[in-house]
Amino acid sequence: MNIEAYNDLVARCKANNVTLVAVSKTKTAGDILALYNLGQKDFGENYVQELNEKYAQLPKDIRWHFIGHLQTNKVKQVVSFCELIQGVDSLKLLKEINKQSRKINKITNCLLQVHIAQEETKFGLDENELNEIFTSLQNEPLNNIQVCGLMGMASFTGDVMQVRKEFSYLKSLFDKYKQLLIVNCRLSILSMGMTADYAIAMEEGSNMIRVGSLIFGERNYKT
Repeated sequence: MNIEAYNDLVARCKANNVTLVAVSKTKTAGDILALYNLGQKDFGENYVQELNEKYAQLPKDIRWHFIGHLQTNKVKQVVSFCELIQGVDSLKLLKEINKQSRKINKITNCLLQVHIAQEETKFGLDENELNEIFTSLQNEPLNNIQVCGLMGMASFTGDVMQVRKEFSYLKSLFDKYKQLLIVNCRLSILSMGMTADYAIAMEEGSNMIRVGSLIFGERNYKT
């Protein structure tokens, strides 16, 4: 773990009013606890089973963010304790989160994931699909979810101008849709920026970044 890099990042986030989500996928509960003991409370996980195992082992005041692609049949496994589900990429998924949240009398915070990258492999909504979701929510409110903002991932490229363009585009969508007056939609979070591009994201208006390898070192994937 790079404590110096973490402390520098925390200071930078505080100065810019940005929330730091430490991406802890593939890292041990011990690694997470070490960072928690330094004051970190927001952690991001990509895999449902791994998140459930860590939740069971770690302090209950950790704010867990689900940042991966969430399948509808696994929603019920995370809604009870997730602070924020960041990767909502369909109305179907949003409705399932609402359904499972209603069963436990909870309002679940969500971000809508927008596809801004050049890579086809990344998940997310295009602008038309995003508009369709907000139109649907205007006509048929979902009372057990709260759409808190937007999330996106830029292209994996060394072209800084391309990355900046993608983040700028997402910020423009955020500014557009946060003006809407829809029940259970109060857009205040713009989650964009990871280890390789968080500085650009912050310059383009991000107020939440998701950083893993800069803090924890390279990930150890199981073979």
